[in-house]
Amino acid sequence: MAAPTTLSSPPTSAHTHWLFGDIPELRRDMLGWMLSRADELGTIYSARLFRRKLTVITEPEYVKYVLQDNNRNYKKSFAYDILKLFLGNGLLTSESDFWLRQRRLAQPAFHRKRLNSLAHAMIEESMVWAERWNKLPADQTIDVHREMMDVTMRIVARTLFSTNVESHVPTISKNLGLLNDFAMDRVKNPIPPPTWLPTPRHLAFRRATESINQVLFGIIEARRGKTEGFDDLLSMLMEARDADTGEQMNDLQLRDECMTIFVAGHETTALTMSWIFHLLAHHPEVQELLAVELQEVLGDRPPILEDLKRLVYTRYVIDEALRLYPPAWVFGRLSLGEDSIGGYHIEQDTNVLLLAYQVHRRPDLWDRPQEFWPGRWATEKVKNRPRFAYFPFGGGPRLCIGNNFALMEMTFLLAALARGNRFQAVSPRHPRLDPLITLRSLDPIEVRRAER
Repeated sequence: MAAPTTLSSPPTSAHTHWLFGDIPELRRDMLGWMLSRADELGTIYSARLFRRKLTVITEPEYVKYVLQDNNRNYKKSFAYDILKLFLGNGLLTSESDFWLRQRRLAQPAFHRKRLNSLAHAMIEESMVWAERWNKLPADQTIDVHREMMDVTMRIVARTLFSTNVESHVPTISKNLGLLNDFAMDRVKNPIPPPTWLPTPRHLAFRRATESINQVLFGIIEARRGKTEGFDDLLSMLMEARDADTGEQMNDLQLRDECMTIFVAGHETTALTMSWIFHLLAHHPEVQELLAVELQEVLGDRPPILEDLKRLVYTRYVIDEALRLYPPAWVFGRLSLGEDSIGGYHIEQDTNVLLLAYQVHRRPDLWDRPQEFWPGRWATEKVKNRPRFAYFPFGGGPRLCIGNNFALMEMTFLLAALARGNRFQAVSPRHPRLDPLITLRSLDPIEVRRAER
């Protein structure tokens, strides 16, 4: 429904450049610029990137309106067009009827009961990494981000394709890194050059995409010729049929969904696990509470599926890390028509940014919001918080389909790796944030291992 044009636009800063808008400040410090504007202008404000109109939101009620109540008026914004260059038309980037069809086809594969069959692979890989860490000498410095990128890549490869792709993991990992860096570079550039230009960076992008395509299409082709059952995500996606038409995904659609699972289910989980170990290293009191629970629930055995409900404090640690350092730190939407939010007029073709990082740290919504305090998740205030005061996986119809997969994976990883180890901070300084498509760190995320 179109909004009355008599409404005023959300407030804007007086510090905006007459031609480039907020681009100069955004390029210097994207997250700092957003946070300072929220302090200056409130929970909804306008900005401009050259000709691109922005509205930034940090109010849970308005977040709910965009993601859920009036979601039909908002599609994914320009950052997803960049991801589409190599992800294709998967669940993360597709829109409208095609997205809805793909969501219906993929949804059964991510049902809790189907995910339970993947738990063994998650646990096994987690225990392999735990044994590696347990053999490290005391005072060994661990680059936890690199370690988590490796182990989550192995987990997503096994759960997606069973055990027959281990030889391809280095190729996929290397090229996904190149594609991710390419996407991040284009996000930083307000006027990126067209991808058809044969620049060295564009040529490297094409080679990386083709290399991954060869692996994925090869696996899909080989799988179509198999008669025996495979208990993995690829088989679940290949077996899925549209309830109305009986149609299944073709090879291109399967490739796009596999790429999406690799990217969305790999780096975001690795980032969260990296921040968890960083936070634990700076909070020995939390480590001790976590160790008590792991000893009571697990003792000396590996985790099992039934432990998920019993590892309550372990889940609090994960939720608290996702609150402070959500990998999806901002969600972008584009208004398809005029609208009104919070009594302000939203023009058509406005990029609406939902700033999860800021909402997760608002002092009126969270006690001691800047602190790493997992115990908060047992308090009544958190239990009664507004629904969209916390949305690390988005919300509404486009809630991340892999949220339960990620939470299961992180619980097993944390339980396995934290049970036999203590972690100490290497540096008193917190890593500098690099907020692009995901919330990365500009500095290495390292901890020092000590025997428990």
